[in-house]
Amino acid sequence: MKPNSFVQKMFRNYYEQKYSSTISLPVIDRREFGFALFEGWMLRHKSFRSSDELKQFLQKSAPSNAYSSCAYYEDPEADMDKKGWLGADLVFDIDADHIPTPCDKVHDNWVCGVCGLTGKGFTPSKCPVCGGEKFEVSTWPCEVCLNSAKTETVKLLGMLMRDFGFSEKSIRVFFSGHRGYHVHVESEAIRTLDAIARKEIVDYVTGLGFDVFFYGLTKRSLRETPSSRVSPLSRLGWRRRVALGMQDFISNAKEEDLRKIGLKKNVVRTVLSNKDIILKNLNKGLWGAVRGIGFETWRKIAQHSAKLQSSKIDTVVTTDIHRLIRLTDTLHGKTGLKKVEFPVSTIEDFDPFKRAVVFKTGAVTVLVSDAPEFRLGDEVFGPYKKQKVELPTAAAMLLVCKGRAEVTE
Repeated sequence: MKPNSFVQKMFRNYYEQKYSSTISLPVIDRREFGFALFEGWMLRHKSFRSSDELKQFLQKSAPSNAYSSCAYYEDPEADMDKKGWLGADLVFDIDADHIPTPCDKVHDNWVCGVCGLTGKGFTPSKCPVCGGEKFEVSTWPCEVCLNSAKTETVKLLGMLMRDFGFSEKSIRVFFSGHRGYHVHVESEAIRTLDAIARKEIVDYVTGLGFDVFFYGLTKRSLRETPSSRVSPLSRLGWRRRVALGMQDFISNAKEEDLRKIGLKKNVVRTVLSNKDIILKNLNKGLWGAVRGIGFETWRKIAQHSAKLQSSKIDTVVTTDIHRLIRLTDTLHGKTGLKKVEFPVSTIEDFDPFKRAVVFKTGAVTVLVSDAPEFRLGDEVFGPYKKQKVELPTAAAMLLVCKGRAEVTE
């Protein structure tokens, strides 16, 4: 059986039997919809008057991927320059593809589209041999990858609620169905922001342009007395965020961590042997209390802490006021898993390998070319290498969608 025919059949069964038509999509009639079809082409500029009408279309077409716009339009079916943009939700995409992790070298591969050079691990921005920027990439949604994406999402949510003041009710969080999370802010306060304004939000979230002098770290501040300093923990925004980041970094830092940020061996020893007094004085906003730790050392620690406190988002998605984003409760063509919404407060306990699984009955025999160990639900599968195996439907679906297996007759 051809991979596409098997996957399309299962997708169609899902949309006909299990897909809910009660999805919460505000102002559905003002949004553009797009669909990647198994036939190999993209259908865009569609609109629907209701979720029931959308469901009927999904049942009829059974697409490999379904999207809706973050934007609202006067006429969603018109050409882009004639749609009449009315505003857009603020959308963030946190994807493991943008986060280097130690597991990348185990399960991810890339091939340069220009010279054919192959490599494992995180995909470079440019080919190290020919400088090409186009790659064929094979990734895998493992536990480590998704936990790293969750960590970045938690940081983002903290900024949105604590620094920007968005209420939890205006924020929606989703597992994307593949290797990351989506965060939508649905609020009148941001609806009409243009791309430039959204770029300012992106710069804040990613810590772009962080300046230690703005934070209050100067050579003069090293000489100030306790009475002339205000604790950074009483500040707001990035000043508080970096102070907390510095505390966390120093309290947990080992010798190799300090060497990695460029500190010399004698400075590393001074930091490690004076952790308690350093942390105590950080609470007071004091920098110069420990001899041997000067401005340059603090600058490196502060900049590294800012990097750790920033959230690694796909910056292009947030600034694009016409962006199509994956539709809630639809299946991801690369995994067969579902895009799932869950409450903001439950993100720490959210398990995508349980909550996003759709095909929970039946078994399928597949010929696996190469696959790492993976978990779905409470079962662990693999690793597999050129072998025939009977698997639960969801596990077989994941392997086939990722191009790691074929269904046998």
